[in-house]
Amino acid sequence: MLEPQKLANVIRMHRKAARLSQLQLAELAGVGKTVVFDIEKGKETIQLDTLRKILKVLNIKVQLISPLSNNPQIIEDEESKSNC
Repeated sequence: MLEPQKLANVIRMHRKAARLSQLQLAELAGVGKTVVFDIEKGKETIQLDTLRKILKVLNIKVQLISPLSNNPQIIEDEESKSNC
């Protein structure tokens, strides 16, 4: 299971690599300015849709690995698929 602080560290690392402030990332993702701050502090209760918006801006893909499947699945939104 992904721990909130590990997710926070990944998002912070990618945001800084993109040379974005927390406010700039929030604006690009279309979320409130405190959301990025909360995520980077390891807040455990973040709406999935909000997280997906932030991950999309940072070009971070999420991979689900199920014990019931032999093939890992990368989760993408429909807009990303149609742009390929």
